[in-house]
Amino acid sequence: MYRPFEKFQLKGNFISVIGSGGKTSFLRYFASHLEGRVILTTSTHIYPFPDMPLVKTGTENSPVSREQILQEIRSALARSRVICLGQPLSNGKLASPSPAIPFKVLSLEADYVLVEADGSAGHPLKAHRSFEPVIPACSTMTVCLAGASGIGKPVSQVCHCPDLFSALAGISPDQPVYEDHIARVLNCEDLADYYLINQIDTLEEPDRALRLCELIRKEASVCSLRE
Repeated sequence: MYRPFEKFQLKGNFISVIGSGGKTSFLRYFASHLEGRVILTTSTHIYPFPDMPLVKTGTENSPVSREQILQEIRSALARSRVICLGQPLSNGKLASPSPAIPFKVLSLEADYVLVEADGSAGHPLKAHRSFEPVIPACSTMTVCLAGASGIGKPVSQVCHCPDLFSALAGISPDQPVYEDHIARVLNCEDLADYYLINQIDTLEEPDRALRLCELIRKEASVCSLRE
């Protein structure tokens, strides 16, 4: 069901963001508009936000104590309202925080914790495998994004896990994706509390995104968020 994005309401202070088509853009936008201290992190892998202080939680080969991590978090939040946190990887990305600092502990250090809890390899649409998404147990709300730029294009070109998406949508991988197909997948998976259809600026007919929202059983909004 459609709900204006401006009326989006949070449930709790630990928000997991899943899906495809703009998770990172949403995290940046949302963090900048929340009042209070915000920690941005991941339960999978993300690139650090270049314009935010970064707290590294240590690795298996180079562990850092919880006390030291907490000191660094508090120091970073004293300098900046929004910070990024994670376990550094050799490829430049961040992984989920080290076991020394559980997600639940993070929620006590900031007013909000925003977690990118999914991956889509840059595709606007996706279907989830059995081990996805990776939503922390302490999460109070899950927001799922989907990219409107995938509407009207073949499943094989715009979907992460195209075979699984096709099976759930009831179409073949070479067929174009339409609003009812996306809604069918989202409703079948039923993984989120709130849905956000991003990239509506890519549509010649923006009303198609509104139609998609109406086909989703839970609250859904449209937006156009870009990095």
